[in-house]
Amino acid sequence: MKRDKVLVPGLMEMKRSGKKITMLTAYDYPLAQILDEAGIDILLVGDSLGNVVLGYESTIPVTMEDIIHHTKAVSRGVKNALVVSDMPFMSYFSAEEALRNSGRLIQAGAEAVKLEGGLAFEDKIRALTEAGIPVMGHIGLTPQSIHQMGGCKVQGKTPEAAKKILNDAKAVERAGAFSIILEGVPSNLAKNITEELKVPTIGCGAGVHCDGQVLVTHDILGFYDFAPRFVKRYANLRSVISEASRKYKEEVEGGAFPTDEYSYL
Repeated sequence: MKRDKVLVPGLMEMKRSGKKITMLTAYDYPLAQILDEAGIDILLVGDSLGNVVLGYESTIPVTMEDIIHHTKAVSRGVKNALVVSDMPFMSYFSAEEALRNSGRLIQAGAEAVKLEGGLAFEDKIRALTEAGIPVMGHIGLTPQSIHQMGGCKVQGKTPEAAKKILNDAKAVERAGAFSIILEGVPSNLAKNITEELKVPTIGCGAGVHCDGQVLVTHDILGFYDFAPRFVKRYANLRSVISEASRKYKEEVEGGAFPTDEYSYL
């Protein structure tokens, strides 16, 4: 069945019609191709690649060059999904810097960029959207600010904190963002924000009321023994890859592989 290309206006229509938005991370060509063929609406070249691909303890060490490199690979594997690339830590400190770096990501194959922050970043988001660059916001638990937050903790649990996050959401929408990720906020707060905004909300550990959901693909596929409590594992590829590797080693060492069947000649 032929699938239409996912575009920013189409996401707005999905919110209006009540159709849930699906979003997963992708960092390379083959995975992007598989997820795109599976019908995922948005592929995020996330700075989470720092944790799950590059082996860092946080997203903070990820550079523009890292994101550009992986964006190029992902964009080559996609036909229908919307490709969104993260703006890494300190890449949008000023509006000028945000414009320059987001332009590099668009040239690398991204169709939109995502940046963390609310009211304090309204001017940067507005500068990008006025320049014609689609922006996805990200508020609540923002991994680039984990040192300030004291770790990966749920945000918005007090009335004052909840009000601040709601104000952040309104500021991001006001600045022209086409959607907002709500990460690590209580379900009732995510519900209130989703109902108040015209743009879609995409939840990450934010309950059932958002207009869509996003997870790290390596988490749902079981690449690692640990996964956040809000993640559902749909496969255990770590054990599959491990078993295949052990079988290969056993056959090579025992002389069972290769045979004439697996020869060019």
